[in-house]
Amino acid sequence: MDRLQAMRVFTRIVELGSFTRAADDLSLPRATLTHTIKRLEERLGAHLLQRTTRRVRPTRDGEVYYNHCVRLLTDLDAVEADFREAAMVPKGRLRIDLASSLARNVLIPALPAFIERYPQIELDIGTSDRFIDLVQEGVDCVLRAGDLPDSTMVGRRVANLSQATVASAAYVKRHGVPQTLADLQDGHVAVNWASPTTRRTTPLEFMVGKRLREVNLPAPVTISGTEAYLACCEAGLGIAQFPRYRVERELKRGALVELLPSMPPPSFPLSVLYQSQRQLPLRLRVFIDWMAEVMGALH
Repeated sequence: MDRLQAMRVFTRIVELGSFTRAADDLSLPRATLTHTIKRLEERLGAHLLQRTTRRVRPTRDGEVYYNHCVRLLTDLDAVEADFREAAMVPKGRLRIDLASSLARNVLIPALPAFIERYPQIELDIGTSDRFIDLVQEGVDCVLRAGDLPDSTMVGRRVANLSQATVASAAYVKRHGVPQTLADLQDGHVAVNWASPTTRRTTPLEFMVGKRLREVNLPAPVTISGTEAYLACCEAGLGIAQFPRYRVERELKRGALVELLPSMPPPSFPLSVLYQSQRQLPLRLRVFIDWMAEVMGALH
C-alpha cells in the first residue's frame, strides 16, 4: 500500500476510533489496516495509535501526524478535484442523510430528475431526525430543519418554510375552534413534539404581529418522530404545528383544520450541513444546489 493510501487509512482510523469501523468504511479487510499501520509506524519510527477495549486513540505523535495528513490530503483532494471538474462530469458516491419527512414527501419524489441530470452520481441515502456526526459516520451532508446547533460544520440555508397550526376535524368537533391564544388555554390540548436528540419538548409558537408568543398546553402524548407526530394529530389527540407543505393535502381534503391563521408559527429554516473543506467535490456541490432548487420551490 502506497504512502498516500496509508495516510488515508490512518486518518480514517483516528476519525472513527476503530479499526473495524474504518475497514468497513474503506471496504478493506481489517488485517490490511493492521498491517498498514504497523508498516507506517515502522517507517516513521513512532507509535501512532493507542488501543483500548472500547476505542482507538492517537498518541501525541499520532495527533501531530494526523494533523499533517489532513492538510496534505485536503490539498491533494483539492488539486484532483480541479482536474476532475475540468471535465464537468459530476460523478462518484455521495452519502447523505435527510430528515425523514422531507425525504419521503419532497426530495425522493424529485430524485428521478436529479438522477437523469447526473447519471454518474451514486446516492447512498439515510433518513432520520437525529443528530449525525458527519466525520464519525462517513456522511457527506445532511439536510435538517430548525435552527442550526453550534457546530464545526458549514451550514447553507436552502429554504424558509411557512408553518401552520392544525388539528383534526374530529378534534375541532369535540373542542371547538379557538379564536384567541387565551381560548387555547381553556380546555385545549396539544401533541407535544420532543427533539429526537435531547428529548426536550417545545411549546406551540405564534407570531402576533412581530412578537413571538409561546403557549404550553397539556399533552396526552409526546412524540419525536415526524410521521408519528402527524398521525397523532390526525387521530385527534391534540393541536400540532407543521411546515405548511406537509399538511396541504390534509387541509384541502378536510382531514385537518387550520387554527389561528392570522397568528401563524414562525417560519422554519431549512439547511444543508457539510464538513468544512477548502473545495467541495463537484458531486456534493451539484447535489446541494439541486436541494436548494427543490426546497426553494416550497412555501
